[in-house]
Amino acid sequence: MRKIHMAGLVLFALVMVFMPARSSAQVSIGVAVHIGPPALPVYEQPICPGAGYLWTPGYWAYGDDGYYWVPGTWVMAPTIGYLWTPGYWGWGGGGYFWHGGYWGPHVGFYGGINYGFGYGGVGFFGGRWNGGVFAYNTAVMHVNTTVIHNTYVDRTVINNVTVNNHVSYNGGTGGVSARPTSAELTAEHEHHVAPTSMQTQHEHTASTNRALLASENHGKPAIAATAKPGEFTGHGVVAAKAAATSSSSHNGSANGGNKPPSNTANLSKTDRPPSHTGGTGSNTLNTAHTNANTSNAARANTSNATRANTSNTAHLNNSANSAPKIQQHTQSKPQMQSKPQVENRPHAESKPPKEGKPR
Repeated sequence: MRKIHMAGLVLFALVMVFMPARSSAQVSIGVAVHIGPPALPVYEQPICPGAGYLWTPGYWAYGDDGYYWVPGTWVMAPTIGYLWTPGYWGWGGGGYFWHGGYWGPHVGFYGGINYGFGYGGVGFFGGRWNGGVFAYNTAVMHVNTTVIHNTYVDRTVINNVTVNNHVSYNGGTGGVSARPTSAELTAEHEHHVAPTSMQTQHEHTASTNRALLASENHGKPAIAATAKPGEFTGHGVVAAKAAATSSSSHNGSANGGNKPPSNTANLSKTDRPPSHTGGTGSNTLNTAHTNANTSNAARANTSNATRANTSNTAHLNNSANSAPKIQQHTQSKPQMQSKPQVENRPHAESKPPKEGKPR
């Protein structure tokens, strides 16, 4: 019996040794959380500390005291040519599970979450590897081009579409409904490398800072991003601008991929229907004067019609698009035109003095 037990342990050890390494990104880890994480906060990206650093977006992690914010930061890739696929929260099995991030030759599925700064929900457009050197797209990356010269500008990747841009989880009530693309499914089966020791230490440091708890900062952490992993103080620390809501818009800008401008004003100008209560003054003016001209033409002769048109033109030029004033002019015109001079002329012709005195 003892020999069988030992043989089982040896077999288990061999299986563990030869089993292909899988990062935490490929499996759901931790316990199910029945409440989804808060919305992603709005913050600016700290400037890249040097060539070779890649951006890893901030995210909400979960601990004994609830959700806490892990600041976004710049890290060195573990291998030349590898890119970072962010982790994400996904609904399944009656709760939300965390799917950890990983390094790989291509960016895989990260829940369709719009983390900003090149991570718009699908793929990565913040930079690319060129001959062993990472080049930065300054349209969405905050880089000092006087120090880092491996840059380019591609503004076609900036996303102006407003769709759940600050939602931080996939599936469930109110979550992003994205599903992996064929390219993301292919990337999922490539060789992956787990987060670096600097990244894991960065997350651990965040877990010990009570100011990063969602219950303390209410979705607006004072340390939203850092220039380097684990450096939670100093000039490289960036605070959140606001506690975002899941319905906020987003425009992937160079200095703040998750910092949206509002397009509400422009939409209201072009999509608002004409108002029937004075909102379109020119239509009210034309309708009032048209009715007045028609009434005048029916009641007066050619002379009066010409006089009415001239009067109406004057009223149109002098009015200030005010509906009440136009109604006053329209009502007073019949009184001004109620004395037709043509009808009074026959009285002067009814006196034949010569016919009453025959010679």
